[in-house]
Amino acid sequence: MPNPNKPPRRHTGLIVFLVILMLLMIAGTALMIKLCLDITDKRVQVKPGTSQTTLPTVSPAPTETEPPETTLPTPEHVVSTATIVSTGDLLMHKPVIDTGYKSGSYDFESIFRYLSEYTMDADLAVANLETTLCSTDNGYSYSGYPNFNCPDALVDGAKDAGFDILLNASNHSYDTSSVGMHRTMQVIQDKGLIPLGIVENAEDKHYIVEEVNGINIGMICYTYETDSNADRVALNGLPVKAEDAPLINCFDYNALDTFYAELRTRLEEMKADGAEATVLYLHWGTEYQLQANETQKKMAQKICDLGVDVLIGGHPHVVQPMDLISSTTDEDHKMVCLYSMGNAVSNQRQGNLSAIATAHTEDGVLFSITFSKYSDGTVYLESTDLLPLWVYRRSDGTGNEYNIMPLDMERRDEWTSWMNFQEYHATAAENSYDRTMAIVGEGLTACQEYLKGQYEAREEYYYDLAFHPEKYATEPTQAPTEAETTAETVAP
Repeated sequence: MPNPNKPPRRHTGLIVFLVILMLLMIAGTALMIKLCLDITDKRVQVKPGTSQTTLPTVSPAPTETEPPETTLPTPEHVVSTATIVSTGDLLMHKPVIDTGYKSGSYDFESIFRYLSEYTMDADLAVANLETTLCSTDNGYSYSGYPNFNCPDALVDGAKDAGFDILLNASNHSYDTSSVGMHRTMQVIQDKGLIPLGIVENAEDKHYIVEEVNGINIGMICYTYETDSNADRVALNGLPVKAEDAPLINCFDYNALDTFYAELRTRLEEMKADGAEATVLYLHWGTEYQLQANETQKKMAQKICDLGVDVLIGGHPHVVQPMDLISSTTDEDHKMVCLYSMGNAVSNQRQGNLSAIATAHTEDGVLFSITFSKYSDGTVYLESTDLLPLWVYRRSDGTGNEYNIMPLDMERRDEWTSWMNFQEYHATAAENSYDRTMAIVGEGLTACQEYLKGQYEAREEYYYDLAFHPEKYATEPTQAPTEAETTAETVAP
């Protein structure tokens, strides 16, 4: 039987083993904790003396951002242009009329055959009709100088060539009396063209305002009166009926103040009707004179002072110079003036006239002007140009023709094939070109350089205005003080 006073036997070896194992586990755990702390210390650092934690820098992924939209100002700019071409006298002498008679009727296509591509390119084309259109049923035969009367087919030829307006106020407008004057106007209208210079009724407007590509151009035509009777109007020495005189835009060299007053009124009426630019056609001057006379120059100055933009003359049957005229009443206004366009077609060949020994009556021009409208609504004369023309009388065995030949020197090498020229024809054409440019060249260059300079200055101004508006800002008008207002009210 066991002794109750003896203590129980203890498992001393096992206990030692367990203690050693526990110590090893504690040491291992401590080692693991230390390793973890070391790793963390490399990734997260605490700055000495602060509580701020500095995280490791991580480069963010690049993001695409659109630049902010920038709206640049738009300078005022040209939004439309209108080009008008004009040519001189369709002077229908009887030999010219006869060449149009073919197979029982008249056809004048050949007159305009080579010119048409130039007139059709323009926005508006104008020619001076130096004849009447009175049918033989009215008792007038077809005739040339001194009383011109031509078949209606001339208007067909002009229309097919691209002409839009025929000037019908000239010293020959009454060559077939009242019936011829009225019928001429009616034929032009019936064939879809515009007569300018004579109206049907005295109450009608004596001008036109044509809208061309959004630009309103006022146009008017006048002719000089002949002095057969001081008490009434006469044209080409023929007295005009009292009821017809108010229908014709005409002026008396002996009463120019009356003309200027009337022209001023009509210019004002044009502008009231919306005209943004003005062109005046004037039948004037001295026949066969290569320079404008003193009366023409004085009239041109006065017309410029009235504010006309372009003055285009006819009647002398030769080309006369161009000029750039400065207004004496408005320092900012200048007028382009061509004193005479010469002949477009005629039988006035060298040697046919005693009044002139040279071939200048064979020469003419296609005169071009271009207006431009800006986005702010203002209209300017932008440019001008001139194409010399030569009246070519062709005889090739099949009959005669009169052709208006455009002397486009850029196409000089084509003349032989294009116009069926022989070399002596080409020489004659070059001589015509040289004659015309000798007369108009200096004035043309002056006008072109001025208009180019104005255009460049205008473009620079509009650009500067758009990007530097502060340069053009005006000081606001200061309202008057109460004391100033009171003083003005009680002033005697």
